[in-house]
Amino acid sequence: MVLKFLKTKYFLIIIFIVLFSTGSAAATNQILITISGVMNKVIFDGKWTNTTEWKESSLDTLSYDDGTEIYLRTAHQDNFIYVLVDDVTGTHFSKGSDRAIICFDLNNNKTTIPNTRDYCFVNVLDGKKSFVLQGGSSLALNSYFEKIDNPEGFIGKSTISDQNDRYSEIPHSSYEFRIPTQLVGRSDVYGFYLGVFDSHSNKVYSWPQDIISDPPLKIPNPSKWGEIISPDKTLPEFHWSMFILFPAFLFVIFFTKLKYR
Repeated sequence: MVLKFLKTKYFLIIIFIVLFSTGSAAATNQILITISGVMNKVIFDGKWTNTTEWKESSLDTLSYDDGTEIYLRTAHQDNFIYVLVDDVTGTHFSKGSDRAIICFDLNNNKTTIPNTRDYCFVNVLDGKKSFVLQGGSSLALNSYFEKIDNPEGFIGKSTISDQNDRYSEIPHSSYEFRIPTQLVGRSDVYGFYLGVFDSHSNKVYSWPQDIISDPPLKIPNPSKWGEIISPDKTLPEFHWSMFILFPAFLFVIFFTKLKYR
């Protein structure tokens, strides 16, 4: 009876810890990225080619006070990180002006001035070519970033997503990225920033959502960025949430064994 009580007590404690940890993660501006086995099948045309194309990826729904809604999907496979930015309410689009930018802080050291370990990837709606920025510039006018040659394997495509879109068939802006880990390295945690510029409203919709870009195309410094967390590379088949739950499994196994000792 005592053993049964202890098992129940510890199980409840474990559940509390799991729920508390999950809530804390959301409160500290973290995005959880998943491993996928099918991202290499994505057709990079800048939109949902079919409704299942990005299905095997993590989803974060970003909602803003003015009704804007952006679906952010992330995954990694082999030597690439994959990102889809689906701006479903971006229906007053301006080709060549609207854009999405994603940034990685490789050291996640939250510096106030970007250094050479900070990279941003710029994808312009229906632009001829996406491009890459690296921190370390001395020019504040350019947010201390400078343009570099696109690394091998990098893809940034953007166009109007429509009838095949998983979230809205109304034509809207959509952005696809493939980021080579050869450039950004392999890490469980990166500093991370997303900015979606809508020229119609002259606003940037950012993540973390409390960042205000002034002027709109200025890249905020890494100290304001959030984090993107990937599973441990030694257990790539486990999603991050499984690592939170793993201690619970250990406790259950431990007390089950105690019962029969």
